[in-house]
Amino acid sequence: MTESIAMTPGKDDSSTDQSKATYSIKNVSQETLVLATTIVIFVVCGIFIRGFFTLANISTLVRSVSVLGILGVGMTVVVIGRGLDLSQVAVLAICAAWSLKLIGLGFGLAAGLALGLGFAIAIGVFNGFAISIIGIPALFTTLASGTLVYGIGRWLMLNGIITYAPDNQPLLLAIGQGELFGVPIPLVIFGVVALVGHFILSRTTAGRFVYAFGDNAEAARLTGVSVRVLTIGQYAFSSAVAFLAGMVTAGTVASINTNVFSSSLIFDVLLIVVLGGVSLSGGRGSIWSVLAGTALIGTLLNAMILLDVQGDVQNIVKSVVLLGAITLDRKLHPRDEETARQGDL
Repeated sequence: MTESIAMTPGKDDSSTDQSKATYSIKNVSQETLVLATTIVIFVVCGIFIRGFFTLANISTLVRSVSVLGILGVGMTVVVIGRGLDLSQVAVLAICAAWSLKLIGLGFGLAAGLALGLGFAIAIGVFNGFAISIIGIPALFTTLASGTLVYGIGRWLMLNGIITYAPDNQPLLLAIGQGELFGVPIPLVIFGVVALVGHFILSRTTAGRFVYAFGDNAEAARLTGVSVRVLTIGQYAFSSAVAFLAGMVTAGTVASINTNVFSSSLIFDVLLIVVLGGVSLSGGRGSIWSVLAGTALIGTLLNAMILLDVQGDVQNIVKSVVLLGAITLDRKLHPRDEETARQGDL
């Protein structure tokens, strides 16, 4: 009798431990899963792909990932607030190219950058105004504004497809090609932008309002959140970040090719945001999500380039990954009644 009583706690402890283990596995964050997958893929690529672990390739990987990550930070702030910014790549291309042209015409580095940044922020303010005050859905607003900016830029502001960085501006080239204590400056800029985004979302009242509005827009309005000002601020931040990514690109290759607007870059940005764990329904996600998604997609893209995978095949792979990420997002964050009532982006 004593033995049976003594054995009972042991069985209970065992079952409790198992339930705890199961609970902990189920509650592993999406960011953690993505980072673990990235590490595995990185190691496998290093073993089986020639040239992957070389210093030149790692430098290329870091620089390309930095631009993608910078754009991802801006997109994350918008998506958490239940928005979408498809004009980012147009802002990157046109505003950065216009800055390069102004600097080349003798406006000076500071004036050229200030005018380009001002134009980018104006685009973001317009997007926020159209979405929050006029009531146009974010998907159509940013799609139309991006096409409009690209058309105006190519027609009125620029002379050709490619705008080159002036030769007498070494500081401009250092933004993309330089190093700070051995660390590529694009990666440093990405880190700073990520820290700023993290601070805004987690340490400011505006950041808490972004989460509140993304989680339940109607409740946020009823509690007195300045929804219109908040939305305009989100899109202005996204456009400013896109301009910075454009200048990093310009510094890296000493030029801006405005045809990047027709590339799949905006698709890649959405891919890293959703894959990292930012919910398209709004109200969920963090800058850590961007870091996780950027690391994985950057590694995959670099590996496919080294393997000389055709562009169409790369797009197929990215499409499958994006569909899987959206499916996972819908499983983890199903659309509730309030979300469904508000409609799609």
